[in-house]
Amino acid sequence: MSKRLGIPVPEMIFGDNLVLLRHAPTGWTLAFNAFDALDAVGKDASNMLQVAYAQEWASSRDNVKEVVNPFDWSYSSTYDGTLAPGSASFAPTERAIPLELLKRRDPILFFDEVVLYESELDDNGISLYSVKVRLHEKRMLLLARLFVRVDNVIVRVRDTRVYVDFETDEVIREYTAREDSFANVKQALRMTGTLPDDLTIALRDPNILAPLIPIVESRLESVNLKR
Repeated sequence: MSKRLGIPVPEMIFGDNLVLLRHAPTGWTLAFNAFDALDAVGKDASNMLQVAYAQEWASSRDNVKEVVNPFDWSYSSTYDGTLAPGSASFAPTERAIPLELLKRRDPILFFDEVVLYESELDDNGISLYSVKVRLHEKRMLLLARLFVRVDNVIVRVRDTRVYVDFETDEVIREYTAREDSFANVKQALRMTGTLPDDLTIALRDPNILAPLIPIVESRLESVNLKR
């Protein structure tokens, strides 16, 4: 996989894991897999991050002139799923995912979480791409989430939500990217009243961090599969 991608793979790679949604009547298919997720990682130096002590480290090694085969070592993928060939494409929409329906206490028929890859970034933080699926009788929600935290540098949360309405055969995909400096996120945590002893745990939980981080990119799109 590393050879095909052209970049090193994370230390925890789950290359056989797959989440796949298929519309039986039309064959429309949207999948999430590790290879395509990593293929959407930057493969040059344009978006490389530096760890907090990088400048100090470099100044003590004057003979180090360049990085060999630079790539985005934070594994900050922009991946939002893979449409199978021949599947109808998403188109921009203003119709948002109906959160009120998802907040209802309808029985959950199926739930699972699948991890595609994870890295501890050489003990400088975490990069994790996972997919959660929640199925109800009339609807389902998929959440594909990239969580990146480079200690003392930056925090990123990139969410792809895929909502499927079984009654209308409509699929809505929402992509939201959030990003802020590590210092700002840590300060926002303190302002919520989180005790200092809990900061380490909180900084590992994207469910806690995401609402505190400003949105830097978002888009809504949909496809109707009704025949």
